[in-house]
Amino acid sequence: MRLNRTLLSASLIVVALVVQVSILARLQLPGAVPDLLLLTVLALAMVYGPTGGSLVGFGAGLLADLAPPADHAVGRYALVLCVVGYLAGLAKPEGGKLRSATGPLVVVVGAAIGSTLLYAGVGALVGDTAAREVGLGGLLFTASLYDLLLAPFTVPWIMALARRGEHDPVADASGGGGDVAAGWLTSGGAKGLAIGRQRGLRARAMKSRVARAGRIKGVKRL
Repeated sequence: MRLNRTLLSASLIVVALVVQVSILARLQLPGAVPDLLLLTVLALAMVYGPTGGSLVGFGAGLLADLAPPADHAVGRYALVLCVVGYLAGLAKPEGGKLRSATGPLVVVVGAAIGSTLLYAGVGALVGDTAAREVGLGGLLFTASLYDLLLAPFTVPWIMALARRGEHDPVADASGGGGDVAAGWLTSGGAKGLAIGRQRGLRARAMKSRVARAGRIKGVKRL
């Protein structure tokens, strides 16, 4: 199950990063770039919980730090998404099913604002002043707006895929198949024994009848 979870998370993260770098980043939208990678981490975190969310966030952020055209220090976005993934995992719904869309949308807005502030704060510590030049207020507004508009088309579907990946259909099928096979073997064996006994009794009855008939004929012949 953990292997399936890892493969599914890695696949979703890679697809989200490729779409973000090759499509969303080239739209030339004012302000921030729609962060599909962040939404993917949020959706997985709300299914896997805080520990799984932090691990998924760290892996996704590290992949984004290494993917071209990266213009910041390696590990910066990994730290941001690790913290965001952990906090989003705390908002995991009971039973893993969403009862309303309000909670995830609040998480998306909070994560968009929090990740932007944390990214800018870490950049300020390492001497990166790009956020000041662009305008932090505009980045916060546009990041929240873009992620909020994109969330309904991504977060529910990713959460559904993650929940489906939590269950191992192969193992369930094999387990159920084994029980069914055992039941069939048991019932089949009992039926076979019953049929065998019935055939044996019939054969014995036929032999006794033939023997009796032979004796009767022999008596008549005598």
